[in-house]
Amino acid sequence: MPVIKILPHAEYCPEGKEITAPAGTSICEALLDHHVSIEHACDMVCACTTCHVIVRQGYNSLNEPEENEEDMLDKAWGLEPQSRLSCQAILAQQDVTIEIPKYSINHAKEGH
Repeated sequence: MPVIKILPHAEYCPEGKEITAPAGTSICEALLDHHVSIEHACDMVCACTTCHVIVRQGYNSLNEPEENEEDMLDKAWGLEPQSRLSCQAILAQQDVTIEIPKYSINHAKEGH
């Protein structure tokens, strides 16, 4: 099973974390399954950018982004060439390292 290394994020994962998930799982699903409560306002249907992550290592092992994901990413805060919507980034066999951006475009968070 591939390992997802999550770089420290003040709100979601202050210490950073390493988790495992089966190949074929989206990064978002893996994070949520391991109690990393990343935002996913559209319920993982590629209709927002709140689950935006930057893949620091292992980007090429993920599935190719589709056009609708690329269109949505254009609206993401802090967009970088290795940006993905975690709900659309599907794990293969290689380990990945991700960074959750400091901000998202979501102005109102549930539970806050």
